[in-house]
Amino acid sequence: MAKGNQRDYYEVLGVSRTAAVEEIKSAYRKAALKWHPDRNPENKADAEVKFRECTEAYSALSDPQKRQLYDTYGHAGLSSAGAAQGFDHTVFQDFHDIFGDFFGFEDLFGGGRRRRTRAQRGADLRYDMTLSFEEASMGVTTKIKLPRQEYCEACNGTGAKKGTGVQTCQACGGRGQLAYQQGFFTITRTCPSCQGAGQIVRERCPECRGQGRLEHEKTIELRIPPGVDTGTRLRVAGEGEPGPNGGPAGDLYVVLEVKEHPFFERRGADLYCTIPVSIAQATLGTELQVPGLNGEEKLKIPEGTQSGAVFRIKGKGLADPRGGGKGDLYYHVCVLTPTKLTREQRKLMEQVGATLKVENKPADRNSSIFDKVKDIFG
Repeated sequence: MAKGNQRDYYEVLGVSRTAAVEEIKSAYRKAALKWHPDRNPENKADAEVKFRECTEAYSALSDPQKRQLYDTYGHAGLSSAGAAQGFDHTVFQDFHDIFGDFFGFEDLFGGGRRRRTRAQRGADLRYDMTLSFEEASMGVTTKIKLPRQEYCEACNGTGAKKGTGVQTCQACGGRGQLAYQQGFFTITRTCPSCQGAGQIVRERCPECRGQGRLEHEKTIELRIPPGVDTGTRLRVAGEGEPGPNGGPAGDLYVVLEVKEHPFFERRGADLYCTIPVSIAQATLGTELQVPGLNGEEKLKIPEGTQSGAVFRIKGKGLADPRGGGKGDLYYHVCVLTPTKLTREQRKLMEQVGATLKVENKPADRNSSIFDKVKDIFG
C-alpha cells in the first residue's frame, strides 16, 4: 500500500485513540476473521489487502513504543524510526495467542523458520510394593530393582551408529514440518519421514537398533517411613524415564500394600485387639502381659470387669507418617464362659452361684446394666 494512501490505524481497527491493548487485540481478531481471504472467495484480492492492512495496524498499535511514535508523528514517525510498516514478525506470539494455529502467519508472510525440537519431560513410572505389617509399622529402608528405559551409551541417545551421526531430513529440509497450500494460507504438519525431529539416522546403532534407548535394571534405595498403610504413594523425584530431546526425567511412584496383622486391627493410627479372660480373672481382677507393637505390654484388668470393656494404652499405636504423633492401643476384653466343667469345678461354681443373687428380669432402660449390654451389642 502506498504511503500516501495509508489509512489511520485506529480507523482500520475501528477503535478510539484511547483504546486499551485488550480492546485493540479484540478489534484485530474481529477484523482478521472478517477479511480472511478463505472467507471471501469471491473477492480474495481485496480481502488480502484489507487483511494485511488490519494486521499492519495491529502490529503498530500493540507495541507501546511504536504506538507512541505513531500517536505523535503518524506514519512518518514509524518510518523515520526505522520501524517496518509492513507485517512485523516480532508479534508472532501475539497472533498465536489470539488465533492459536488457525492461521499460518509465518508461512503466509515469509517468516518460516526451522522447527526446534522441544525437550519434553520423561514418563512417570509406578512400582507396586508389598510390606508386612511389622515393616509398615516400624518403617524400613530397602532396595528395589526397577526396569526402565535409559539412554543408549553406545550412541549417546541419538540412535545413530557410532561415527555415522545423523543427517538433515530431505523431505522437510530439517524443519520437521511439511507445508501444504490450502487456499490463501499455508498449513504446516509434522513431517512423517523424521517424525518432526528434522534429522534422520544414517545407520542405526546396533545396540539400541536406532531407538536411542535400552531397557536397564536400576537398583534404587527406598526409605519407607513408619506408619504407612495400603494405598500410600511415595514419590521419588527424577527416577522415572529420561525425557526426549534431553528433557528432564519423570518421577517414580511407589504404591504400597500392607499385609494384615494376625490379631491387630488397624483404624488409622490406632490399633485394636481382643483379649480373652476367664470369669475368675474378670471377677477378681488381674494383670496380664498382652502383645504390643514393640514387645509385650502390661494390661491391668480391674475387679468386676464386664465382657466388652475396652482399655486403652496411650501412645502405643502406629506412627503418623505425616508427623502427627502416635496412635493408641485398644484392648477389647471378652469374658469366656466355660462350656465343660469337671465335677469339682461344677461343685465350686454351684457354691459360688448360691452366694450370688441376681434377679433374672429385663434391665431397666436407665440402668447401668442396660447401658453395658447396649455397648456390647451396638
